[in-house]
Amino acid sequence: METVVKNNISSLDKSTAKVVIFLASNEMTKSKEVVWEWQQAASSVLVAVGQRFINKVMEEVLTKFQPGILPHYFVMQTFANLAVSNVFGMVPFLNSILGTMLPMLGMAKQDHMKSVFCYALQHFSESIQEYVANLDQAPDPTVRKDTFCNEIFSAYEVLFNSWLQHREPKLRLAVVEALGAMSYLMPGEKLEEQLPKLIPAVLSLYKKHTESFYISKVSTGLEHHLVPTLGMLSPPQSPPLILQICTPADPAVPLTVKNHTEVLRCFTVLACSFPDRVLTFLLPKLESSSERTRVGTLLIMRQIINSAPSQMEIKKPFILSSMKLPLQDSNNKVRRAVVQVISAMAHHGYLEQPGGEAMLEFLVRQCALPSDPQKPLPDVDDPTSDSVRSISVNTLLLLSTTVDRMNNVLWPYLLEFITPVQFTNALTPICKSLMHLSVKKREEGGNASLIPYDLNGNLPSPHALTTRLLVVSSRPYTGDGRGAAALRLLHALCCSVHPALEQLWSKRVPLLVEFFLENTEKSLHLEEWEEELLLLLQETLAAVSDNAWICHFVTEMCRQLNGYNGFPTEKNFLYKCIGTTLRACVSKELVQKQLQELLETARYNEEAEWEGLASCFGICAINHLEETLAKLEDFVRSDVFKKSVGLFSIFKDRSDHEVEKIKSALILCYGFVAVHAPRELLLSRLEADILKNISQYFSTKVLGIKVETKDLTLKLCLIRSIAMISRAVRGSTKCTDFVLGRKAELMAQMVEFIKAEPLDSMRTPVRQWAMVTCTHLVLLEPQLSDPDRTELMDACLAEFSLHPLFLGFPPLPPPPGGTPPPPGSGCISHPITTPQELFADTLGALQELLKTLLQRSLTPHGLQDMFAHLGPWIKSSKQHERQRAVELSAALLDFYLGRLNVSTVVPFYNLGVLIALFSPRCSDSVGSVRQRAVDCVYSLLYIQLCYEGFARDHRDEMVEGLKALKRGLEEPDFTVLFRTCTNIAKVIGKRVPPDQLMSLLLSMFEGLADPDKNCSRAATVMINALLKERGAVLQDKVPDIMSIIHGKLQEVDEEHVHKAAQQTVYILAAQHTGVVVSSLLGSALPFDSHTCAMWRALAAEPSLTAQILEQLLEKVTRDVPYKESRAFLLGGSSERVATPLPMAATCALHEIMSAPESGPAVLGLYAPLFVTLLLRVSCTVGVQLPKSLQGRERRSSSHAAASRSLQPCSCAVQTLRAMLARGGSEAVATAVGSAGGWELMENPERHHEGVTVLAGSMARHAGPRLPLIVKSLIPTLSSAFDSQRVTATAFLAELLSSNVVNDLILLENVMDSMTGRQKDPCLLVRVLALRGLGNIAVGAPEKVHKHGAKLLASMVNGMDDRDDPNNLVALEAMTSLSKLLEHLEERDVRATLLHIAIRIRPFFDSEQPDLRRSSIVLFGNLTKFSEGDCEAFFEQILNGLVTLLLHLQDPKPEVVRACKFALRMCGPSMGCEGLCDMFLNHLREDRSLHYGEFMNNVCKHLVSAAQLASGWAAVEKWLTSD
Repeated sequence: METVVKNNISSLDKSTAKVVIFLASNEMTKSKEVVWEWQQAASSVLVAVGQRFINKVMEEVLTKFQPGILPHYFVMQTFANLAVSNVFGMVPFLNSILGTMLPMLGMAKQDHMKSVFCYALQHFSESIQEYVANLDQAPDPTVRKDTFCNEIFSAYEVLFNSWLQHREPKLRLAVVEALGAMSYLMPGEKLEEQLPKLIPAVLSLYKKHTESFYISKVSTGLEHHLVPTLGMLSPPQSPPLILQICTPADPAVPLTVKNHTEVLRCFTVLACSFPDRVLTFLLPKLESSSERTRVGTLLIMRQIINSAPSQMEIKKPFILSSMKLPLQDSNNKVRRAVVQVISAMAHHGYLEQPGGEAMLEFLVRQCALPSDPQKPLPDVDDPTSDSVRSISVNTLLLLSTTVDRMNNVLWPYLLEFITPVQFTNALTPICKSLMHLSVKKREEGGNASLIPYDLNGNLPSPHALTTRLLVVSSRPYTGDGRGAAALRLLHALCCSVHPALEQLWSKRVPLLVEFFLENTEKSLHLEEWEEELLLLLQETLAAVSDNAWICHFVTEMCRQLNGYNGFPTEKNFLYKCIGTTLRACVSKELVQKQLQELLETARYNEEAEWEGLASCFGICAINHLEETLAKLEDFVRSDVFKKSVGLFSIFKDRSDHEVEKIKSALILCYGFVAVHAPRELLLSRLEADILKNISQYFSTKVLGIKVETKDLTLKLCLIRSIAMISRAVRGSTKCTDFVLGRKAELMAQMVEFIKAEPLDSMRTPVRQWAMVTCTHLVLLEPQLSDPDRTELMDACLAEFSLHPLFLGFPPLPPPPGGTPPPPGSGCISHPITTPQELFADTLGALQELLKTLLQRSLTPHGLQDMFAHLGPWIKSSKQHERQRAVELSAALLDFYLGRLNVSTVVPFYNLGVLIALFSPRCSDSVGSVRQRAVDCVYSLLYIQLCYEGFARDHRDEMVEGLKALKRGLEEPDFTVLFRTCTNIAKVIGKRVPPDQLMSLLLSMFEGLADPDKNCSRAATVMINALLKERGAVLQDKVPDIMSIIHGKLQEVDEEHVHKAAQQTVYILAAQHTGVVVSSLLGSALPFDSHTCAMWRALAAEPSLTAQILEQLLEKVTRDVPYKESRAFLLGGSSERVATPLPMAATCALHEIMSAPESGPAVLGLYAPLFVTLLLRVSCTVGVQLPKSLQGRERRSSSHAAASRSLQPCSCAVQTLRAMLARGGSEAVATAVGSAGGWELMENPERHHEGVTVLAGSMARHAGPRLPLIVKSLIPTLSSAFDSQRVTATAFLAELLSSNVVNDLILLENVMDSMTGRQKDPCLLVRVLALRGLGNIAVGAPEKVHKHGAKLLASMVNGMDDRDDPNNLVALEAMTSLSKLLEHLEERDVRATLLHIAIRIRPFFDSEQPDLRRSSIVLFGNLTKFSEGDCEAFFEQILNGLVTLLLHLQDPKPEVVRACKFALRMCGPSMGCEGLCDMFLNHLREDRSLHYGEFMNNVCKHLVSAAQLASGWAAVEKWLTSD
C-alpha cells in the first residue's frame, strides 16, 4: 500500500486521500498493544500520504493525540517520520505538538514509549534545524530557533535528569541521540549552566556503550558550540576521547569509522582553541608503551597538523623534535602512521625545517622495507611490511610530483640514497621521484649539469651513479620494474655524467626502455637484456673516449663490488661491466692490476660469483688475451696454490676445500676466455696454455700417481669449460683443419663422469652437462672410433632406467623443443631446480648428443647402429623407459629426415626392421608412446620415399593419412586401437618395398613376445593386415613364415597371441592353400598342441576349409597307405608299416574337424570324407608305426595331456569319429560306440564286423547321406587292397539289411556290386558279398521274388565255391539262402531244389557245427517247396532222415534245434500222418526229448509206413540193419 501511494501520490485526489488516511489511522491505533508489522505499515502509509496531504494527515492523527492521554506508540513515530519526510509541512505543527507532548513525558513508564518520545524529539529537532537553515524556501520565514527553546529545554531536563540514568542501554542510546539533536536548539545560557554536568555525563557513557558514534557526535556538538567555556574542561575530557581514537575502527562497521571522524573533529576544535594544552597532552603519548596509544596519538597529530595549520606554525620545531622516537619504532602500524604524519608535514612546510631530512630518510627506509617471509591475508588492523612500503612509495611519489615546496628539499638530497645498498628496494620510487624532479629543474632553466656537487659533498660521483643505475637495470623487473626507472634517470643525468653522452643516451636509452616495456618478465630473455646493457656500456666508453675517465670508471666499479655480496646476479653483471670496461681500457698496467685485484678479492666460497669473475676475464680477453692468460698463470703460481701441492693434498681439510673452489673458478675462467678470445689467436694457445692448465687443476699427481678430485663443483666447472672450449673451436674459421689432440682423453673423461652418476636418483646436472659437452666434442676432429661411440651411447642411454619414483613425478613429456641450454649459461653451481626439470634438461641433452652422432653418420647403417642401441629400451617392460626411448626416437627420425640429402637412389635396406620396431608401439599402454610411434613410422616412410628419389618436401597422400589416424590412438579402447593399427599396417603394406616385406614380417614376429600385451596384440594385428595386403607375393616364404609362427607359439604363452597366430595361418592359407597345407604336413608327428592349433585355424571359413579338406583327402589317397617291411630276424614275416604322408593328413583332418567352425565344410564333403576315412581305417588295420615314430608315440603316451593315439588305425578311427560328430551324425558315432564297433574296427580279425556295425548305424541315423557314400564306395570294390574291398563289401552288405537301401533306390546297384564280388580273390569278400545278398531278405523282402533267380544262382555258386577249403563261402551261402527261401515261391526254387538238396547233404555230417546247423536248417526250409509230385526230393528226405534223427543227440544244441526244425518241416512230406504228428508234438523248441522212447515210436511208425509204400525201402533197410 505504501508503495502504491508513493508511486501515485501526484494523482491521488483529496477524497481518496481522506479515505486512505482514515483507514490507515484506524488500523494503526485499533489495537492498544504494539503490533509491529501491521501498525508500522499503517504508519508508513500515513507518512507517504503526508508528503502531499500533510494537513489532512495531521487533522486525523491529532485526534489520536489528546492532552493528558498517553498516545499510541505509532502516533509518536508517525509524527517523527512526518517531521523528516515533510519538513516544511510539519514544523508549523511542532509547537502545539511539543506543548501537548511535554506533560506526557512524565506519564511514560514503559521503555518503548520513552524510546519513541526520544525518537520524536530527535527528529523534531533535526527538522527544526533544517527548516531554519532553509528559511528562504520555508512557507513561514518568521520561524526561529527561539520559538522552540523553552519546550526543548523542558524536554532536555526530563531526558537528562531522569531517562539518561536508565539502566536499559537502548533507551540510554536513544536519549543520547535525542540530546545530540536537541543541543542545537537549547538556549546558550542554559546549556552553559548544564555543561559541568552534561559533558562528564555524556563522556561517561563511553564506558557503558559499544556504539560510541552518537556519544562522540554529541561531544563534538557541545564542544563546537561552547568553545569559550571549554577552557577549564578540555584536559579532563581528553583521555576518554583519545581512547576512542586508540580503538581501531572497523571498516565493516560504518559507525566505528564515523565515531573516529567525530572524535578527530573534537580534537580539531580543541587544538584550534588550546594548541599548547593539546600538544602538552598528546606528545608525551608518543613515548607510551601501548602500540594503540602511539598510533592513535599519531593520527591525532596528523589531524591537527592538517586542520590547525596556523596554530601549529610556531610549534613545528617542537613537533619535529618529538618525532625522534616514532622514527625508530619497528611496529608496522606505527610506521604507517608516521608516514601519514610525514605526508601531512610535507604539505605544511615541516620538512623544510631542521630535522626534516630525518623524516625523509625514514620515508625512504620505509620504501626499502623487505617483503615479509610469508604473505598473510591483508588486514587493515595489522599491516604488513609490503603495505607499509606501498604507502611509503605512494607518499614519496606524491610529494615529488604534487607538492612544489618539496622540490628543493628532495633534489638533490634523494641522490644520496641511490648508491647505498640498503636502499636497493627503494630505488624504483627514488628514481621516479628524481626523474620528475629533474624534469622540473630543467624546466626551471637549470644548468646542463643538474647535480650541484659544489653545494653538497655527500652526493655520489657520476661514475658511482652510472655504475649503480646500470647494474640495477640488469634485473629490470625486480623492485616493481626498477629497470625502466633507473634507465630514465640515467638518461636524465647524462650531462652530469659526461657531456659527450647526451646524444648517445638520448638515442639509445629510450629504445632500451621501449624494448623493456614491450616485453614481460616471462618473455624478456635476461641474457639478451644484459647484452643490450653491455652494448650500451661499450658504446658509452667509446663515446667518452677518455682513458682517465675510463680508469676512474673501472676503479669505481671495482669499489662497488663488495656492496653486491648479497645480490649474486647483480654482482655477476657488474663483473661483466668491469670486463667490458677493462676491454676498452688502453692501459695494460691498469688491466693487469685490476685483474690481479679481482683474483685476490673474489669470494671463491660463493659459487655464484665464479660466473661473474669468469665472464669478466673472458670479456677482457677480447682485447687483452695475453695479459689475461698471463695473469691466470701468475695467480696459479702464487702462494694461494702452493699449499695444495704435496703428499697430503688428497686429504680434504678446510683449506684444501677452499683451494678446490679456487681451481673451479680458474677452470671456468679458462672456458670463458676461450669463448671470447679472438679465433685467430685461440687455436694456437688452446692445447699448450688452456687445456694443459685445466687438466692440471682438475687432477694432481701425488708420488707420481694421478689423483682426480671428487668435488662436484670442480667437475661441473671442468665440464662447462670443456664445452665452451669445444664451441669456441667449432666457431673458428680454421676449425675444419684443426685436430684436437686431446679429444679422446676429454671424451673418456666425460663418459667416466656419466657412468659415475647414480641411476637411482637425479640430484646434480653432471650427466646433463657432460652430454652437452660430448655433443660439442663429437663435432670436432678426429672422429670417434666405433668402440668409443658404443661406450658413449650405452653410458648415456642408461639414463632411461631412472625410475619416475626417484624423481617424484610421472613419466616426462617430450623434452622441450630446440637446443638445450649449454652448460655455459646460468650459475655454475647446479641451479636449484626440481628433479623433474633436471631430468627434462638431461633428456634434452641426450637428444642433442644422439642427433649429433647421427649427423656424423647420416646413412642407413648409421641409423641402424643408433637403433641397435635404442631397441632394447624401446621394447622395455617398463613404461617410463619405453616412453623416453620412443620420444627420443621420434625426434631422431625427424632430425634424420630433415637432414637427409639423397643424391643417388640407394636402398634403405633396414626399413622393414625399423618399422617393425615402432609399429607395434602404436598400441602401447602409454598414450604418448602411441602417438610418437606413429610419428616414427611416418618419418621412416618418408625417409624411404627420399631414398627412392622423391624430394624431401614431397607429400604422399597415404603416408599423410597416418596423422589423421593418430586421433584414433588417443582413446585406450582396444577395439579402436587395433582398428587404427590395422589401418596403419595397410599404409605400411602399400609403401614398403617388396624386398623389405619379409624382413618387416620377420621382425614383426619378434614383437609377439613384447612384454607389453597391447604391443604384442598390435604386432599380431599388423602382421595379419600386412599379409592380407601383400601376402600374395610371399609364396616362396610361406614355409619360413609357418615355421616362425610355430616357434612363436612355443615361445609366447599368451592366449591373444595364439589366436592371432591362428588367424595368420588362415590368411596365409587363403592365399597359398597348397603351400600352407604342405608346410603343416611336414610338421613332426605327433602334432604338438601348437601345430594342432594351426590346423584348427584353417577351419575358420567354409570355402577355404573345404579346399583344405579336399587337399588332405587327396594326400590320404594319393600315397600308398603302408609299405611291406620284412623283419631282419631270420624267418621273420613281413609287416606293414604306415607311410608318413597319409598319417599326417589323417591327423590334420582330425584337427580341422575338431574345430566347430569346420561343420559346414564337413557337411559339404560328407561322402568323400566318410568313404576316404573308412577306407583309411581299413588300410591301417594291423599296420605298424614307422620305427622313427614309435619312440615319439611312447613319449607322447606318457604325458597326461596326450589325448589321441598315434597308432595308424586308432588315429584313423578317431578321425572318422570326429568327422561323423562334426558332420551332424553324432548319433551314428554314439551308436557305434555303444555296440563296440570302434574297437571291432581296430581288430584285424573282426574289422569287418565293426564296419557292419557302422553301416547299420548309418542306415538307421544317416540314411540321406548314403546315396553319395554308396556312389563313392562302389568303385573301391575294385581296389588293389584286399582290406579296402573287405571294408567296402562289409559296409554295402550290411546296408542291404536295411529297407533304407530300397527307399533310396540303391538296391539294384548294391546287389549288382555284391554279385560281382563272388569271384573276388579274397575269401572274406566273397563271404561278405553272399551275406549282403542274403540281407536282401531282411532289408527288402518284397524284392526277393523279383531277383530270385539271380539270388539263387549266387547262392548255388557260393555253395559250389572251389577255393573254399573251410567251406566258409558255402556256410554263408546256406545261411543266406535260408533267409531268401522265406520270400521265394516254389516255381522259383523248383529248378534248383534237387541240386541244392544234394549239394548240402554232405554237410549234415560235417565236423563244423555251423555247417551242420546251416545245412540242416536249409534242408528244412527246402522241404516246403517239395509238395506235389516231387519224388526226387522225397527220396532226399528219406535219405537224410536217418542223419537227422541221429543228430537229435548232437553235442551242439544249435544243431539239435536245427534237426528238430528240419524234421518238423519234413513230417508233412513223408506221407505218414502219425509220424508227422509225432514230429510236431515231440520236437518243439521248448520241449525236452526222451530220445529212446522217441526213437522207438519213430521206428514203429516207420515200419508201418514202410509196409505200405515201396518208397520206404531205404528206411526199411535202415531199420533192419544192425
